[in-house]
Amino acid sequence: MQEQIEAVQRMQDYIEAHLYENITLAGLSEVSLFSPWYSYRLFVKRVGITPADYIRRFRLSKSALKLRDDPCKIADIAFEMGFGSVDGYQRAFNREFGCNPGEYAANPVPVYLFTPYGVKFKDFERRADMENLKNVFVQVIDKPVSKVIMKRGKTATEYFAYCEEVGCDVWGLLLSIKSISGEPVCLWLPPKLIQPGTSEYVQGVEVAADYEGIVPEGFDIIELPAAKYLMFQGEPFEEEDFSRAIEEVQISIERYDPSVIGYAWDEKNPRIQLEPIGTRGYIELLPIK
Repeated sequence: MQEQIEAVQRMQDYIEAHLYENITLAGLSEVSLFSPWYSYRLFVKRVGITPADYIRRFRLSKSALKLRDDPCKIADIAFEMGFGSVDGYQRAFNREFGCNPGEYAANPVPVYLFTPYGVKFKDFERRADMENLKNVFVQVIDKPVSKVIMKRGKTATEYFAYCEEVGCDVWGLLLSIKSISGEPVCLWLPPKLIQPGTSEYVQGVEVAADYEGIVPEGFDIIELPAAKYLMFQGEPFEEEDFSRAIEEVQISIERYDPSVIGYAWDEKNPRIQLEPIGTRGYIELLPIK
């Protein structure tokens, strides 16, 4: 089984590295080290969609972010993303997101972006051996007044339970909304922000305090005051070691006493978790007063 997982992960890594090139089943077969036929079957079994659909959805989501953030021509994006014609790109974009690329560029509404998830992360133990902890860096930061567009769960207190309750596609929608912090976030809400029958743990995106844009159906928007936070940041890690990286930071948080720098924990504001990205280290932010 591990050999199969590693083969599919190599295909996923190859697709990401060569996304704007001509990717063939023969090319995927070379990196998977299995036959084209078996590589295709493995990919569908482990990822849930065909390699062609995976590549198409990945490219379309990348193109949506370009349209949202950069002034560019539809034709240029269509050919950059490997589509044979502008017409074909527009039809594919419309099927994926329910609007044509020109409309989206003029008014970037929230859409569900495709967010590839490496198969190597699916079967890891959530607990890690805590010997030889790495360094965790701590600094005080100020966060401005903001709003958060978020999706509530039911009883979730952490990421895996939240995904089971809400699904993993929420993150793709949040990625499509331009954030003042540059990325979506996960939050542990304080009691005053939790509605009856909903979860402490949510996923959301921070937007400006004067945001008047669309709030997707099924999502809420809350206001957060300006606040001070302690940012805990672990060392860079290999992506497959994300579980250990998270626990190293969380153990450091449990052991940390903010009174040594003249603060106390602020229980009226949310605790914030950023996406674990190996090149920057795992990050959590805890409110202080």
